[in-house]
Amino acid sequence: MDFGIVFANTGPFVDPEAAAAFAIKAEEVGFESLWTVEHVVVPAGYESTYPYDPSGRMPGNDDAPIPDPLIWLSYLAAVTSRIKLATGILIVPQRNPLVLAKQLATLDAMSGGRMEFGIGVGWLEEEFDALGVPFDDRGRRTDDYIAAMRALWADDRATHHGEFASFDDCVMRPQPARGAIPVHVGGHSDAAARRAGRLGDGFFPGKGDHAELARLFDVARAAATEAGNDPDQLVLTSGGNGAVGSRALDEVKALAEMGVGRVVLPSFLFWQDTVESLERYGAEVIAEAP
Repeated sequence: MDFGIVFANTGPFVDPEAAAAFAIKAEEVGFESLWTVEHVVVPAGYESTYPYDPSGRMPGNDDAPIPDPLIWLSYLAAVTSRIKLATGILIVPQRNPLVLAKQLATLDAMSGGRMEFGIGVGWLEEEFDALGVPFDDRGRRTDDYIAAMRALWADDRATHHGEFASFDDCVMRPQPARGAIPVHVGGHSDAAARRAGRLGDGFFPGKGDHAELARLFDVARAAATEAGNDPDQLVLTSGGNGAVGSRALDEVKALAEMGVGRVVLPSFLFWQDTVESLERYGAEVIAEAP
């Protein structure tokens, strides 16, 4: 079982010195990955429903800092050597796919192949409006952009003609260190699960109890089979809110039996006494996990 930390670029870790110390210690104690979140802007007074809290609002204030995920990860790539650099998630339809492919490939190449690309379609309609990006077609746009980026990463001269992105004989260098960057589809809906099986290398549901996670995993695996992909190769990631305290190892074992390969913990668990809390989790859970 691998262990990651999500919401990594929030709270005290927006400070560069705190972020660097946090990443170095997380790598040292055995965490496999850091996962960032993003919003370019948060329109004040938004009416869209945040899907991961009963209140329908994001935790914290609208003006809480959220550093750009790729710049934050690039900064920490320079002070670490092994820990994977993951977006969890990056809102794909809000970005130009050629520029984004270049940014991701550059970070992957310069970090020695440590980039993990967690993607989502977004939920904050007012943010899309502010950016001038249509909200209703964000799912189709995401699928097309992923196909375009994969062509740029893999082909000597990439050509892609889709609904939203179109180009001929484009050379993009550098290409990813591993020839591709793993794509992990985030989201807790059946549509997200089907997208993960159809075009993803991994699936990262944002929420759900064990029964709901098992159902979503089945949906993703079925979609992978239908698309001609190997469902056993789909990397399953789950939130680890239950993988803390005295029953942490029991929760990790239960998730492993469901096929989960990575547990991610919210960064706020480490906001206080960061070094001590990371060391304790590394010794008591990571070192003892199956």
